Amino acid sequence: MSLDRDSAIQVASVLNRALPYIQRFSGTTIVIKYGGNAMENEELKNSFARDVVLMKLVGINPIIVHGGGPQIGELLSRLNIESHFVDGMRVTDSQTMDVVEMVLGGKVNKEIVALINSNGGKAIGLTGKDANFIKAKQLKVDHASPEVQRSEIIDIGHVGVVTKVDSSVINMLTQSDVIPVIAPIGVGENGETYNINADLVAGKVAEELKAEKLILLTNISGLQDKSGAVLTGLSTEQVDALIEDGTIYGGMLPKIGCALDAVKGGVKSAHIIDGRVSHSTLLEIFTDEGVGTLITNKFLK
Repeated sequence: MSLDRDSAIQVASVLNRALPYIQRFSGTTIVIKYGGNAMENEELKNSFARDVVLMKLVGINPIIVHGGGPQIGELLSRLNIESHFVDGMRVTDSQTMDVVEMVLGGKVNKEIVALINSNGGKAIGLTGKDANFIKAKQLKVDHASPEVQRSEIIDIGHVGVVTKVDSSVINMLTQSDVIPVIAPIGVGENGETYNINADLVAGKVAEELKAEKLILLTNISGLQDKSGAVLTGLSTEQVDALIEDGTIYGGMLPKIGCALDAVKGGVKSAHIIDGRVSHSTLLEIFTDEGVGTLITNKFLK
């Protein structure tokens, strides 16, 4: 499709503005947690895939870690398997874990791989069980309820936390010009399978690789202060203070916590961005404005 002169000049201007960012980030690794509306809306799905392919073409190494909670819930419902949650986490018995692995490691993972490939990329899907590259252990929940006077430790089954990431597996793929697409499933010491929060996996992968950026796609415009205004740039110390004073609470705590841990662990910056915005990943990387909250360690220049 040909462009008129004014449109062509606008396209050239956009590319020119992006050039310094391309030069700065070429050769770096960026870990993206993909989920929420960006993974369900057809237009957003395609814009995300094109963003990832473009990043790879300009020399950036994107690594995708995806969720899939709604898809898991849908299949469990169709199979008449009831879902139970403790503090927002799905109780995962052996039967539920089979469904989780089938949905995350199979259906969802391969759909994302196919989408990236159909947009000109070269993606390969894997779970943490492939080459045992994500080691995990069982998560025990310290849960407080009105019925008990003190907290109790609850076993929620095959839900895990990351203990180790083998970066050599991911490096082998990126050096082969491949885009890794990772399902958040880990393996225990004795071969047990664990379902792990995708934000936490993305953070640990980014930390192990000392990535340039960790980007978490969300269904909100970014981290907000108590008046509802988006906080566009924060240091790790400021984030700690916002947690302490209650500005960050509830469901945002795990997401912010993994971003904070990643930056403190060597990732140069973490971004909580609005996945409901088309091409939000490119806007965050290649423009000054961005579409969310940037978290950095103030000692990094």
